[in-house]
Parts: sequence; C-alpha cells; structure tokens
Amino acid sequence: MVTAPEIKTARRLARQALEAKLAACVNLIPGVESHYWWEGKIDSGREILMVLKTSIGKVKALEKLILAEHPYETPEFVLLDIAGGSRRYLDWIAGAVKG
Repeated sequence: MVTAPEIKTARRLARQALEAKLAACVNLIPGVESHYWWEGKIDSGREILMVLKTSIGKVKALEKLILAEHPYETPEFVLLDIAGGSRRYLDWIAGAVKG
C-alpha cells in the first residue's frame, strides 16, 4: 500500500509500476483522510490510497521505484502478505509481473 497526495501523482506512479512490470494491478482509492504524526505534531490530509498487487520477487524493485519517484519525503510503502486467494488470480499476478 502506498498513499499519494493527489490523483495525478497516484496515476503517474501506477503507470510507472505497470510499465516496468513491477505491478500486475493498481487500485486507486480516492478520498482517504489520513491523520498522522509529522515533525512532532499531529497533522492530517486527504490522500489517494494505492493498492499495488505484485509478486514477492518484485517487491524490492517496486519499493525502489516508489521511493525514487514519490513526492513525499517519507512515502508510505507497506506490505501485506496474501494469506490466500483464488489460485487463478494469484497466478495471473505472478504472470503479469514476469519479464
């Protein structure tokens, strides 16, 4: 999961990840209201939540791309393990990021 400050940035990052075959699919969820600690105080803002689907073998390269291209000083990059799912869908993810 990655958050972005606005839709234009989220779309650009999604496109870069897809073109580099580092993600099979990216969901953009607008209207996320984030509340967080930053520079010693509580802050908040509206963001776009990006859910990027990839394989474990592509995670490091995807992280490198996000950290290099993201406008935030400290972008969110959080991994969630897939405990299970449709074999057909999981195989599709693995096949889409090959190459």
